Amino acid sequence: MGKPDEQPSVHVGTVNSSAIGIGNGNTVTNTNTTTHSSAVPARDPAHEELLLAVRQLRTDLDRLVATDTTTVLDAELVSAEEEIEEAGQVTPGRLARLRDALTAAGPSVEVLASGAAAVAAVGALLGG
Repeated sequence: MGKPDEQPSVHVGTVNSSAIGIGNGNTVTNTNTTTHSSAVPARDPAHEELLLAVRQLRTDLDRLVATDTTTVLDAELVSAEEEIEEAGQVTPGRLARLRDALTAAGPSVEVLASGAAAVAAVGALLGG
């Protein structure tokens, strides 16, 4: 340190993506306003609705006795959820596979309100 009457000093070089507080009574807020190429694109309302329906249906499927068709449906739901989270939307091919899996699991899914919501959301995105 320096002389007894000198105030201590701190030198901070370059700091990125961090928040630093030095001294007593500080409030530190870190706000990142940079846009990264890995940012998820905004979802349109139809894909947001599908994502919510997919998540609810997956939760409800856990309450049913698993069958071959519900297992396939769950796998398609997982893939659709991942695709929406990563790309902000689902490809038409994924939607078609999801529709087919919903149709195949029909009797098991028809008793669930979340199943009807998923069918409606897929139909809206497929235009039918």
